[in-house]
Amino acid sequence: MTIKLSDVNQVALARFVSRSGGEAAFFVGIWGKASFEFNATPTELAWVMAALGVASLIGSAAAGLAVDRLGPRKVLILSELAFIPAVLAVTLATSITGFAILVFFTGLLSAPVYTAVASMAPFLTSDPARLSLINSRIETGSWAAFIVGPAAGALLADTVSLNSIFVLDAATSLVGVLLVLPIKLRPPVKQEERPGFLAELVSGVSYSASRPALRFMLVTGTSVWLAYGAFSSLEPLFYREVLKTGPVALGWMNSLFGVGMVVGTVLVPRLSSFWWRAPALPVLVALNGAAGLIYVSTDRLWMVVIGAFCWGSVIGVLSPVYRTLVQSVTPDYLMGRVQGASQMLSDTLRLVPLLFTPALAVQLGIQGVLVGNVVILGLLGLAFIPWSRRFAEVALPSSIDGT
Repeated sequence: MTIKLSDVNQVALARFVSRSGGEAAFFVGIWGKASFEFNATPTELAWVMAALGVASLIGSAAAGLAVDRLGPRKVLILSELAFIPAVLAVTLATSITGFAILVFFTGLLSAPVYTAVASMAPFLTSDPARLSLINSRIETGSWAAFIVGPAAGALLADTVSLNSIFVLDAATSLVGVLLVLPIKLRPPVKQEERPGFLAELVSGVSYSASRPALRFMLVTGTSVWLAYGAFSSLEPLFYREVLKTGPVALGWMNSLFGVGMVVGTVLVPRLSSFWWRAPALPVLVALNGAAGLIYVSTDRLWMVVIGAFCWGSVIGVLSPVYRTLVQSVTPDYLMGRVQGASQMLSDTLRLVPLLFTPALAVQLGIQGVLVGNVVILGLLGLAFIPWSRRFAEVALPSSIDGT
């Protein structure tokens, strides 16, 4: 089976549309409503992010098995449709507690979408050499949503209301479903025998843990969520307390992140062969820390602008490289569950900082905690480099052209 560029582009367009609403809802809707409408404290915002993270963890655990049984296209469609009433219900929140509960259900129902998308590329081709091209295109659509989504959220917050952003998210999910409906995927190579339900449910985790190269990639590639988790609970407060701005600035700055992500993703197919090998992952993790330090190390908005673009560019490279390397060493019949295991590990690492960031923010200040997190992330990436040398041979096929 050769690449059908029409289907690849259709998936990329669907992700762009649906995720535009999602990023508007997260960066401006959820962060803005919690921080500026409910005037959340660091602890309260951490609870909201914890609700979202726990829900995503539960959803990811079930999503991997669902993808392997039903296929990524069907799981994506069903999840998007179920998500629509959940996100509309967020507009009904009248307290930070009720808000956190409603956000929980949006996380529960959106998690399978991410697992389905992460599993889709191998079923759009039978040639592993084309995985990098397909992932780059899908990621470009996803990251382009970071440009449009937060900007659209900022405009709606400024001209209509914060609640209107959640209506936008519901509408873009519906359009995303309509775009995915005509797509045809390659049938997977079936597993000859199915183990018991519980064994099948945890098989993605057990398979990943038992393969040294895959274990290295999952641990290294998801380690960035240790820093992202702290930012999820403190970044909007950084804008409120340190930069002295409002939810509109959150939207525009995260749009700039999106510009960087698209630039990084577009450059991926043009990178040297080193960046398509497993040892590139810890280098990219360390660069995440360096770019994050630029982003939060001062209270000067022009420095934040530079940091946002640089950090977005690094994420734009890391995401498709990590995803493609994992897909290249995962069998068809476990693709959903391994991607689910990756998402579960990301969600778990995102939750860890929420246990202590509110208390640390009281002692060290919001900016101090954020700076400490990205410094630790950079050092963690450097610490992974010796481990990566064991897997120098793990690489993608070199043909990453556009044919």
